Amino acid sequence: MIAPSSRPPLSPAHLPGPLGRVSGARPAASPPTPFPPAVSQASLVRLHHRFQALDRNKKGYLSRMDLQQIGALAVNPLGDRIIESFFPNGSQRVDFPGFVRVLAHFRPVEDEDTDQDPKKPEPLNSRRNKLHYAFQLYDLDRDGKISRHEMLQVLRLMVGVQVTEEQLENIADRTVQEADEDGDGAVSFLEFTKSLEKMDVEQKMSIRILK
Repeated sequence: MIAPSSRPPLSPAHLPGPLGRVSGARPAASPPTPFPPAVSQASLVRLHHRFQALDRNKKGYLSRMDLQQIGALAVNPLGDRIIESFFPNGSQRVDFPGFVRVLAHFRPVEDEDTDQDPKKPEPLNSRRNKLHYAFQLYDLDRDGKISRHEMLQVLRLMVGVQVTEEQLENIADRTVQEADEDGDGAVSFLEFTKSLEKMDVEQKMSIRILK
């Protein structure tokens, strides 16, 4: 039983390495470029291999059903939301570049990543972009804030029937109140990042295959 004093759920801890394992795939040829600079050529080859394994009908793109083959997402409480992040603006398919762009957020941060040219775009695997990806899993209406209702929706997904609705509401209220510095009753992205400033987001939102 999870009591109302449980740790608030403002955390990317439920973001998996969303590739899982897919059997029966054969080595793939080198994929086309260009792609996000946060992903190495070696990682692109591995991702192209995985993309082809998921694309069982050789369509050249993936559907939501294809991504549901990934076991780590099937059992993850936020799995459906992670899958939806591959399909922005109501799209029904994701090609290989789009597949890579989402997964680039999960590349581990390495020493050379901290010495970026300020004139270049911030890499997708930066701490800020990792957190922004996590933030959007909560902010379903894309208004730039996590409302109490949106927080409650995430809580229901994460804990299911283990706690009562009253306990869930108490946790949602407390979580929003603790992060809400400007008193508007919601959590902005800046407030979200501040609430997680002590969390090792770089480690929790990383996939070894993307090194």
